[in-house]
Amino acid sequence: MASGFFAILDDIGALMDDVAVSAKVAAKKTAGILGDDLAVNAEKSTGFLSSRELPVLWAITKGSLINKLIIVPIALLLNVFFPVAIKVILVLGGIYLAFEGVEKVVEYLFHRTAGPDEAAEEVIEETENAEKTKVRSAITTDFILSIEIVIIALGSVLEESVTLQVVTVSIIALLATIGVYGIVAVIVRMDDAGYRLIKRSNGKGAIASLGKLLVSSLPIVIKVLSVVGTIALILVSGGIFVHNIEFMHHLLPGVPSIIKEFGAGLVVGLASVALVIATKKIIKLFKRKA
Repeated sequence: MASGFFAILDDIGALMDDVAVSAKVAAKKTAGILGDDLAVNAEKSTGFLSSRELPVLWAITKGSLINKLIIVPIALLLNVFFPVAIKVILVLGGIYLAFEGVEKVVEYLFHRTAGPDEAAEEVIEETENAEKTKVRSAITTDFILSIEIVIIALGSVLEESVTLQVVTVSIIALLATIGVYGIVAVIVRMDDAGYRLIKRSNGKGAIASLGKLLVSSLPIVIKVLSVVGTIALILVSGGIFVHNIEFMHHLLPGVPSIIKEFGAGLVVGLASVALVIATKKIIKLFKRKA
């Protein structure tokens, strides 16, 4: 009986070793998309009142965890029973990401009406409904990016046992949420940490200088993340199209992959934005006639 117990422990130890190796491989393969995920979600988690930043971030984090709880079992089941559906879901998600990224560019280029001061006032006067809308948007984007992360992680362990697949993908999904939103929380609270350092040092010395640097750096970091997040949306979507649509995969073989992926995301994004704008105008026209 004792030998049986130790045999079980030995099996568990061997499984943990296999999980550690497979999780390391999966983490390396998902590192790029995790970086894009960080940039996108950091940009989406900013622009709120200081007192609302952490509650909003917590709401998005909970939504992200729920996303993973939905995506992981469905991805594992589809991989066994209907693998082609994964590719279809990825492409549809890519269209959404391309639309969101290009829409931000179009909004910036053609629909800017408020200056920096007015924009700040809009943030201060932001309603509860607007906050909920932003949270929903962030959770939806997280859902699409989470699908990509889970699929890439799953693809790295397809040759392994089902148990190893389940454990590895679950670990990567959990790390993606905790890691990404943990870093986002640090970013959005930079200014508060800076103010505390200034207050504790009475505004003097190296600690106060560090505090002032944190406070002054936050707006720059947010602007950079906004740009990087938008580029990431277009790149990630383009990567989905290039790697999952045969025609796009073999198109322009001499062009560097990053340029091809950005171009694919940009073209699909422009087409989807144009389609949405045209649809809205048609609906308005029908409403007027009615």
